[in-house]
Amino acid sequence: MTFSSLSRGLFLAALAAACVLPAHADSVASSASSAGSASSGSISDSIGGSSNSSNGDRRVAAGQYRVIDIAQAPAKAGTTRMTLRAVAEAGREFYLDVPERALAGRRVNKGELVQVNERVYGYEFAYADSQRPFFLALQDDWYRELGSRQVTI
Repeated sequence: MTFSSLSRGLFLAALAAACVLPAHADSVASSASSAGSASSGSISDSIGGSSNSSNGDRRVAAGQYRVIDIAQAPAKAGTTRMTLRAVAEAGREFYLDVPERALAGRRVNKGELVQVNERVYGYEFAYADSQRPFFLALQDDWYRELGSRQVTI
């Protein structure tokens, strides 16, 4: 699926609004609106290969993952690192760095399931039991477009 510059810009604006507005912002746009108070980050800053991963692959596939470890992310204050292991595919494991503000409403505990959904902009991470997103890992170019810019007239 490709977006024109205008469509992509509108989607990014909706995504940004959904990430900062209260959870009742559900009418903004499909995934962005369902994110409610979810946080976002770039894929390169948020997802990494686990040292236990058989291939060190950074790719993530849609599906359910079990949280096998939770710790403070190294050298990232205010960030939780979750190590996730695919339920359906042995050997697929990666870590996800999530800002603690994304987990303020509900923590993710060791042993819980996380649902990963592939989206045109990257990956949506949701609580498996409620399907409520808590974090969006955006492709780096999408994430850069969300950055604040000074407006001059």
